[in-house]
Amino acid sequence: MTSVLRFLLRSILALTALLAVLAGLFAYFLYTPDPEWPQLSGSVTKGSIEVAGVKRNYSSYVPKNLPKGAPLVVVLHGSGEGPNQIRVGTGYAFERLADQHGFALVYPKSFAFDWNDCSRIGDKELNGVSSDDVGFLASLVDHLVAELALDPTRVFAAGVSNGGSMAMRLALEQPERYKAVAAVAANVPAPQNFQCKPAAHTATSVMIMNGSEDPLVPYAGGEINLLGLFYQGGPVVSSRASAQFFADWAHLSGAPQTLETGVAGGVRVEQNRWSPAHTRSGTQGGKHSGEGKAEVELVSIHGGGHGLPQPYAQRPRLLGPSPMAPNGAAMIWDFFARQP
Repeated sequence: MTSVLRFLLRSILALTALLAVLAGLFAYFLYTPDPEWPQLSGSVTKGSIEVAGVKRNYSSYVPKNLPKGAPLVVVLHGSGEGPNQIRVGTGYAFERLADQHGFALVYPKSFAFDWNDCSRIGDKELNGVSSDDVGFLASLVDHLVAELALDPTRVFAAGVSNGGSMAMRLALEQPERYKAVAAVAANVPAPQNFQCKPAAHTATSVMIMNGSEDPLVPYAGGEINLLGLFYQGGPVVSSRASAQFFADWAHLSGAPQTLETGVAGGVRVEQNRWSPAHTRSGTQGGKHSGEGKAEVELVSIHGGGHGLPQPYAQRPRLLGPSPMAPNGAAMIWDFFARQP
């Protein structure tokens, strides 16, 4: 065998070994099996509406025989994703809950790679155009409320990662439209990275659910990035400071009530809740004095990574620990359902 042939053979073997290593790393850090498809009463349908001359897409789920006046839950995907990815990534958890509790569900699609959230930094333009995502979601809500005869006073929004950041913007800028929002794996942008204009006289209830071991959105605050290389999202404040920001905005004074519970795998769930003063202790005119006011809850998943904890699907190892408990989607719906 000539030296040239030996060199080619060694090169092919080396390349094959490298590809095998890369495939193994991909499988270990990125691959996760799809969750089992649940038995649902309804079906997911695709739709679109035109807003400001732009066609915007969404997927919706409506349980069979959903009564008139039912609630609507808007679920927002993360960066570079779409309706199908957030459905799979959450293990179809919200569709299971929609069947169980009787609400309509919609998964909108962002205009660009990122939702146009409160952060100044992000890939929010498509062909040089930045969309009005707040306006799109408002139009979508109005469209579905009218089409399905839903209750306009019981509209909720939940999002994961960049979708969670967008849910925060909805809470701040359109609190009269959303009864409550839940932001998962998201923190409030630091002041130099903040572009929202919070409503001055109205606040809505907000839940923040973050993992302490999130490698992308730092629980303790700092720069949003993955391994210091991928997806630069700008600086954010800590999860506790994010919750305090919303508590201050809603004029909720005093220290929060705290509850800690342990779940499977050594994961610890810490809940800090800021509630309206005297909600249960006093009445005015036959009503609780705190009734109708916003509340804020921070759910810290100590030992959790980047994503919504739930028992149906694992998240990629690259995004940190992936606990199967608690059922984050169920906690979010409980938070929504208890709003007065």
